[in-house]
Amino acid sequence: MPRKLQELIERINESGDDKITCVIADESIGWALEVAAKMGIRRAVFWPAAAAMLALGLGARNLINDGIINNNGTPMKNQMIQLSPSMPSVNTANLAWACIGDLTTQKIIFETVEKNNESIKVVDWVICNSNYDFESATFTLFPSILPIGPLLANKRLGKSTGYFWQEDCTCLRWLDQQPSHSVIYVAFGSFTVFDQNQFHELALGLELTNRPFLWVVRPDMTEEATDAYPKGFIERVGVRGRMVGWAPQQNVLELPSIACFLSHCGWNPTMVGVSNGVPLLCWPYYADQFLSQSYICDVWKVGLGFNQDEKGIINHEEIKSKVEQLIGDKTFKARALDLKEKAMNGVKEGGHSQKKISNFIEWMKERKSE
Repeated sequence: MPRKLQELIERINESGDDKITCVIADESIGWALEVAAKMGIRRAVFWPAAAAMLALGLGARNLINDGIINNNGTPMKNQMIQLSPSMPSVNTANLAWACIGDLTTQKIIFETVEKNNESIKVVDWVICNSNYDFESATFTLFPSILPIGPLLANKRLGKSTGYFWQEDCTCLRWLDQQPSHSVIYVAFGSFTVFDQNQFHELALGLELTNRPFLWVVRPDMTEEATDAYPKGFIERVGVRGRMVGWAPQQNVLELPSIACFLSHCGWNPTMVGVSNGVPLLCWPYYADQFLSQSYICDVWKVGLGFNQDEKGIINHEEIKSKVEQLIGDKTFKARALDLKEKAMNGVKEGGHSQKKISNFIEWMKERKSE
């Protein structure tokens, strides 16, 4: 890939007046930045997750030196850590590279993190999809990371593309017919998979709430290919339960009928949720999602997490209880609306994020004119 990228840039730059003068790359593909540095082209990193997650990665060597993880990134023991007192706490077992796959996979991911840490040293800008008020402690500790978000895809001029699944937009009409702040929106992203027992408990928990719900159920969401729902579930929930294969999530979360968002806590859906003033119920699956939960529950206090039973299952009673607690306590909604206001203030003219992205765009224009 590095060789092919260099060939591509050389071919474009030899073909006409429109030359590549800047490379913006996701931090996870640091080799693209190394190619740009080799070719004398300006570089910028884009980080799509929480700034605190990037900070943890950049601090990996310090974690090794402090005896918290070994040279392969494996935690020496399970413990809670913080990079600063105002940043979210993270269990070392849930470090992004330590909760994906087996030990071999984790070692490969950690090696990539360390390699990308070297690549990031050759960049001119580090920009991320976050807001200064969301992660002020992180941006204070790591001033080189610049927030330009939240970046909400439904604000762009064209229609978003690149989804794994076909959107079912009929759910928007159904949501428009529901009372204000009544619907539980349930979505777990593209990768979360449940065993049959946990899937049944989730279904029964939603049924027990006696509230309308919109549930995104991908075709590959359970380990069973067919008959995933509990017997009689679909008939019992009737019209108050709507199941779709994929939903236009950003449009869904903007609607006044949404009461809360039961989420896997990926950073993008977290940004969309809080930017629309929606309280969250947290069900993280892997990688950075546990850090997002810490922000939601412990720092911003706009959501709740679930407790597992002695078998490691989140049972239906726990689900019903947390839904009632979240929706019944109006302080969660009030804090979520406060975050929404901060998000909108950041991206409007003169806001912190708007200034940063404007400066970044001007920097690119200046380089092009040289």
